[in-house]
Formats: sequence, structure tokens, C-alpha cells
Amino acid sequence: MPIVTIQVTREGTTPGAASLTAKEKAALIKGSSELLRDVLGKPLDSTFVLIEEVDTDNWGWGGLPALEFRRRREDPPG
Repeated sequence: MPIVTIQVTREGTTPGAASLTAKEKAALIKGSSELLRDVLGKPLDSTFVLIEEVDTDNWGWGGLPALEFRRRREDPPG
């Protein structure tokens, strides 16, 4: 059975938390793996999950730094 890798990218915007907790990471790993099992029939032991946490200074969207993009989206001009 081929090995499947899922990459979850999270940019840190939770106030006061630079990263996910170990419990949150475990839930992401479990849920992602179970999703592939249930939808594609992939065995849990052939699924790898990689969680990458990216600082908001290193994340952009719509040609802007992520936080600026969100700020403009929440408070559109006009």
C-alpha cells in the first residue's frame, strides 16, 4: 500500500499562542488520518501527517502580509 503524507499548514494568529498545543496537534493528526481511511480506504499506518506552523510575518495572501490582508477584509474601504 502506498504511503500517503498530509501537510497541514497553520499560520499563527491565535492571540497569546505561538503554536498549537500537543492536544490540538494530536487531534489534527488523528482526524486527518481517519479522513483518509474513511474516504480513500487508506490504512492509518500508511498515512503520515506533517504539521507546519508558519509565523504570520512569513505568510502572505492577496499580495499582502496575511494580517494586513485580514485587516482590510474586515474593514473594507468606502
